[in-house]
Amino acid sequence: MVEIQILEKSDDFMRFIVSGVNVPFVNALRRIMLTEVPAMAIDEIVVLENSSILNDEILAHRIGFIPLKTDLDSYSLPEECKCESEFGCNLCRSNLTLEAEAVDKITTVYSGDMKPENPDIVPVSDKIPIVKLASDQRIKMEAYARLGKGKKHAKWQPVSMCNYMYLPKIKVDVDSCDACGKCVKVCPEECLIKTDSGIKTQNELECTLCMDCVDACPKEPLAVEVTWDKNAFIFKIESTGALPVERIVVEAIKILDKKVKEFSDQLKKGK
Repeated sequence: MVEIQILEKSDDFMRFIVSGVNVPFVNALRRIMLTEVPAMAIDEIVVLENSSILNDEILAHRIGFIPLKTDLDSYSLPEECKCESEFGCNLCRSNLTLEAEAVDKITTVYSGDMKPENPDIVPVSDKIPIVKLASDQRIKMEAYARLGKGKKHAKWQPVSMCNYMYLPKIKVDVDSCDACGKCVKVCPEECLIKTDSGIKTQNELECTLCMDCVDACPKEPLAVEVTWDKNAFIFKIESTGALPVERIVVEAIKILDKKVKEFSDQLKKGK
């Protein structure tokens, strides 16, 4: 039975333990979050005027990587939209405009200077610098945002971090341990502590499985043992801000479930 225990959670970060699964499952879930969960990103830019020091291509590249808040319920992927147009429509495309000019001093243009057609599709931060304009320099452009997937381009990845590790287990043999404290000194995460009653464990979830404590133990057989649960994992996910982190997890599970059903149907047809 699959069990989930949430350890930390905010809008953009979540750490949780998932147990009752194996490596192929959690790796599939991680890869789907990176490559299959859709997010909004600027895909096309029309430069109307640009007298800045940066050429059009570099400006387009910088703007394309600005993460945008995403509304998965109101927009469709371009390849799935009913309009079937390469230019898109209101159901698969959102427009943003950018117009800035430096009059008599150097001016920094930020992501917050972009004006959205849809107030729900905006940069996740208005403090991302785009370009600096010297006196009398000016930029004017139109940007078109679309849903996309990370497997096509990294700008569509909804996560900035997504990793997992085995759930660690630390055991101290009180009978053979003489509380020399060497394992305590070398542990980078302070998962071991020296007390009056001997060496004790603490903060086991912070263990990185580096095995430094095991290597430092002078006893034979070793008094410190570090292992892991092969069916339990600690997941860490950080959103770019395009989607709430829990929405990313839910969408990834839906996509994985769909893939499994499609594969099952193909197997049945093959029979």
